[in-house]
Parts: sequence; C-alpha cells; structure tokens
Amino acid sequence: MNTHRPWKLSVAGWAALLLFAPATVLAHQEIGQITGFASGFLHPISGFDHVLAMVAVGLWGAVLGSPAIWVLPVAFPVTMAFGGLMGLLGVPLPGIEIGIAASAIVLGIMVLAQLRPPLWAAAILVAFFAIFHGYAHGKELPEGASALLYSFGFVVATGLLHLVGILLGEAHRWAVGRQAVRAAGGGVALAGLFFLWQAVAA
Repeated sequence: MNTHRPWKLSVAGWAALLLFAPATVLAHQEIGQITGFASGFLHPISGFDHVLAMVAVGLWGAVLGSPAIWVLPVAFPVTMAFGGLMGLLGVPLPGIEIGIAASAIVLGIMVLAQLRPPLWAAAILVAFFAIFHGYAHGKELPEGASALLYSFGFVVATGLLHLVGILLGEAHRWAVGRQAVRAAGGGVALAGLFFLWQAVAA
C-alpha cells in the first residue's frame, strides 16, 4: 500500500513558507534600509568634487557671516534633495559633471575673492549648483535600497560637509586665518578646473 501522500507534504511546505516569508521580507527591508542610508551617506564623501563644493558652501557662508552662514547650508541640501528626486525619476538634465565642476570653480572663486553678493543672489547661486549634485546622487540609488533613506543619507552627509566648511571658515576672523581661507577657496577653484577638464575630455 502506498503511504506517500503528496498533499500532506504540500500543506507542510505551504505552512513553512507562511512562517518564514514574513521574516524573509523583513530581513530584506532592513537590508534595503541599511543599504539605502549607508549608500546615500557615503556617496557625497566618496567623490572629491562633491566634497570640495560642499565644503566651499560652508566656507563662503562663514565668510559672509549671519544670516548667510546658515541660509546657504540650508538652501543647498533642500534644493539638492529636489535634484536627487529628479535623478531618481530619470528626469533628463544635461551637463551634470560640468555643472558639478563649475560649482567648485565658482564657489572657490567666491571664497578666494571674498565676494559678498546680496543674500538672495548667493542663495540662488548655491541652490542652482545643488541641483546638479543632487541629480548625480539620485541617479546612483543602489538596486533594492530605500530611496527615502538613501536621500536622507546624502542630505545628512552634505550637512556635515557644510559644517566642516563653516568651522574652517571661522578662521577668517583673524588675519592669518583669512589668508588661509582664501587659499582654500583658490584650491577649490583650481580643483574645479581639473574636474571640468576631466568632464569635457570624457
């Protein structure tokens, strides 16, 4: 007599699947969330062009003083998040690398020359360049990662880089520090020219 009963094995298999599926889904979501935030956080600091431009925003804000010292570091991440959304959605935006290189050149010159435009003009300039940086971040979303946490990660990293720039920029209060800040701005601008050359030659 055949005692093998496939339907019992099938029921047992379905029961096991129902028991383990939620845990598998949760594990996948947690991995996606961790990957999302970590990847987003590391993306800005893994590219020297991003790092220099974001530090330059903080430097320029410190040079301009209040309220620019906090307006510029707020305007950049907010607008960058919008650019990141454009990248995530695949909205066409030409000249990304050129825009990123130009941001380092222009912001570096602003710090080097200690230029002091009206606050609204400075904020618009910073926000304009932030779109290119955000778009570049948005396009690099890892497969299976949380888009929200990825975006949150690169916004947090950007804010910290701005803070580094602000802290370094505070040295402009002293004569020697002012020259050092201006030299840093010149270095950022020169690096931007190199990035631009790379972007055009690519």
